[in-house]
Formats: sequence, C-alpha cells, structure tokens
Amino acid sequence: MASTSLRRAVLGGAVLASVFLLAACAPPKSLVESYPGEPVRDHITDHIVEQDEEAAEAEGEEDEGEDSHAEDGHAVVEGETFGTWLQQGGQLAVTTWGSSTCPVVGTDIRVIQPASEGNVVEIVTKQYPDDQVCTMDFVPYTSVFWTPMNIAPTQELTVQIAGEELTVPVK
Repeated sequence: MASTSLRRAVLGGAVLASVFLLAACAPPKSLVESYPGEPVRDHITDHIVEQDEEAAEAEGEEDEGEDSHAEDGHAVVEGETFGTWLQQGGQLAVTTWGSSTCPVVGTDIRVIQPASEGNVVEIVTKQYPDDQVCTMDFVPYTSVFWTPMNIAPTQELTVQIAGEELTVPVK
C-alpha cells in the first residue's frame, strides 16, 4: 500500500516537473528587445531584399551610390522597412525608419495566419499622444521578437507593421 502511494507521488512529481520544464523551453510571444539602429550584421542569418540582378545588368547599373549592406547579391536598402531572422530563426527582427523621438517601436507580435495557412504576423506598435512633438529626422529603429511557435522560418513570412506589409525571406 505504501509503495503504491509512493509511486503515485513520484509519478505526479515527475509529471509536474515535466510541465514546468516544457513551459520554460517555450519562448514568450513578446518583445525581446528594441533599440535605435539596424541589427548587427554578424547576427543577421538571412538577407533581406533580393536585388534584381538581371534588371541591373540590363540597365548596366551598379548600385554603389546607395547606402546598403550588399552581401551575396542581396541588400538592405536604407530607408525601407525590413525584417530578418536572428538566432537561427528563433527571433524575428523588424527595422523601421522614422523620427528618433517618436520611433515606430514594436510592442507585441500577433499571428494572423499560422504557417499552415500562410505564415503572416502583425507587429503592434507603440502609440504616441497626438500632441507629442517629433523630430523631422529619419533614423532606423529595430524591434526583436521571439518567433511565435506556429510560425515557420522555413517559409516566407509576411509581416504587417504600421500600415506596411513586407516579406521576410525563407531562413
């Protein structure tokens, strides 16, 4: 009789411990960090905007004049909102451009369509009071989120943020 009670107690403790361990492994669906500037190049695991190499060759253009981070035929164009995968797809960074005193800052990420239905997220942004004074400068600001569990970095991701829609390439 005592051994049955002991077995149940041990089994119950093991189940409870497993639940806590699994819950600790699941990333939260909230903001990891936000900061002025773009993601550090060393941490970017994917390229953002594909250059149309055929069109550039046909026009005979070299895109050396623009401030971009060219790498393996891909580039990030200054002034354009972009997204990229970080931490092997475990995090999503979205960089927006705007006022340094009223930046477009992501505060939460919501799944609109899971990977099985389209792979679409919406970034909720900080709202400022109507009487907030904002500077007229134009600087980048990055918000980093944990990748939601039902979003796949192995598929193109559509990100909706501040009235814009952008595509993050496959990781």
